[in-house]
Amino acid sequence: MAFSTKGPSATANIMRFFAWLVPLFGLLFIFHNYLIFWQDWPGTLVLIQSWQNAEANALSDALKIQAWSQFASWFVLAIVVAVYAVGRHETPVRNDAERLGEIAAFIIRGCFWGLVLIGILDIVISFLRVEEWLATFVGEDMAKSLGRPIFRGTYVHYPLLAAGLVIALFTRSLGFTWLTLMVVLSEFSIVISRFVYSYEQPFQGDLVRFWYAGLFLFASAYALVTEGHVRVDVLYTNFSKKGKAWANTIGVIVLGLPLCWIILITGMWGKGSSLNSPLLSFEIYQQGFGMYVKYLMVGFLVIFAMSMLFQFCAYLLSNVSTLVGEPSFEDQEDSDEELLGTVEN
Repeated sequence: MAFSTKGPSATANIMRFFAWLVPLFGLLFIFHNYLIFWQDWPGTLVLIQSWQNAEANALSDALKIQAWSQFASWFVLAIVVAVYAVGRHETPVRNDAERLGEIAAFIIRGCFWGLVLIGILDIVISFLRVEEWLATFVGEDMAKSLGRPIFRGTYVHYPLLAAGLVIALFTRSLGFTWLTLMVVLSEFSIVISRFVYSYEQPFQGDLVRFWYAGLFLFASAYALVTEGHVRVDVLYTNFSKKGKAWANTIGVIVLGLPLCWIILITGMWGKGSSLNSPLLSFEIYQQGFGMYVKYLMVGFLVIFAMSMLFQFCAYLLSNVSTLVGEPSFEDQEDSDEELLGTVEN
């Protein structure tokens, strides 16, 4: 079997540009969201409003610099991605699909390890607080600080999440099987403590919900890679290889990517939006002695949207490569084996 060495078509290269731009715009949107609502930067919309009504929306020089830098960043990112796409115009788009998938996998791995570390340490802190042992181990002042959601989130949860990202650099295992086992064991511990020892605290149920929510949302991108999502299949099975690629391509562009952007835009557009509000206030459950992770569970939706953006775009390029006639990695391996066999003979 022989494969053409001709580079990807112009259409394939345009799709390469699109597939990189969409998720990177998502990351930039989240970064701007942090600057606006956590660091009090003005944002691009404020700059546009100041053009429309200069007197009513006057900005100081410092704020103008911040607003202009945010405004320019969109165009700078688009130019960088365009230069990247042009520079790789001879490279198969399937290679870029692999890169996008690796980024999605890294995001999920990092958050998975952060999820495990946060769950273990937070439940220990919650248990010690309930039993009034925390001050014995860390002192009165630190015990009081750990009872404040903003302190625990800033100095316990976020560093552990960063540690999870570092761990993800050195391990390729996603560990969803182990996380599933941990959810089962957490639920089993509730049954044992309740019916055998007559002991139950809110943090026990919080841990199950915390890990289960992470399992459900973080595994979505992984399931997309492995074709693990359930399909309501009436026509798809009978499609040709290119017919399936067309169906997947259209599905990603019309359904998948808009879904992710709807989550990000509606949830993070304003300070009181459904995602921003809990994250900004470090929202916790009403019971004071449970785990302080409710705001993180809201943040899972941000991780879900971003990981799915990268994975949807990887899926998009993988199907585009089929449409433009690029060989799959499996076909290339078969060709190499055939060529090796011919040479040996």
